[in-house]
Amino acid sequence: MTLPNTDPAATLARSAIGAMFFSLFGGLWVAAWCVQTYGAQPLRLLPVAAITVLLFMLAWRQFSRHRAAHAAAEQTPQAKRAGRLFNMVNAGQWIAIFIVGNVLKNLGLQAWFIPAVILIVGLHFFPLAWLFKARRHVAIGMALCVWAIGYPFAVRHGPIHPVGCLGAGLILWVAALSAVRAGFAVQQSALPSQK
Repeated sequence: MTLPNTDPAATLARSAIGAMFFSLFGGLWVAAWCVQTYGAQPLRLLPVAAITVLLFMLAWRQFSRHRAAHAAAEQTPQAKRAGRLFNMVNAGQWIAIFIVGNVLKNLGLQAWFIPAVILIVGLHFFPLAWLFKARRHVAIGMALCVWAIGYPFAVRHGPIHPVGCLGAGLILWVAALSAVRAGFAVQQSALPSQK
């Protein structure tokens, strides 16, 4: 069961919520790259924090404009079921990360933990794409999966290279920007019809 076609304003609000998560998690991944590459230097982390906050605030602005439509749409039985399924998918993601992390550790393959996490995060976007009827989620999931599988074989130090975190973060930041930009384009196209 997926969410029914709802008010476009509610869809924009849901998209903005996704963009908020993408901006925050993207920022965490890029910050992890920054710390692994340069150490915990505040001046190096400041641009990462600034970009994260900027993307989050743009998404928050979009959400705020459509908050009422979102609240109304969330009261439907379909939306409540979708919310439960969303929570199950996310719980499954975290459980899979925990299990895979322990298996890799027990096998002496801890170096593969970051690519495994990126792959699991990428895979979790596929059921969310179906659930929310969001093609963007398919693209995000594919990009993360390809990155997780490819980067360990493309860089000198393989799976332990910090570029894995950078790539995952940039993919999520681009997804956040794409969601906000799509919302802005819809709002701009709606303006002439309101006159």
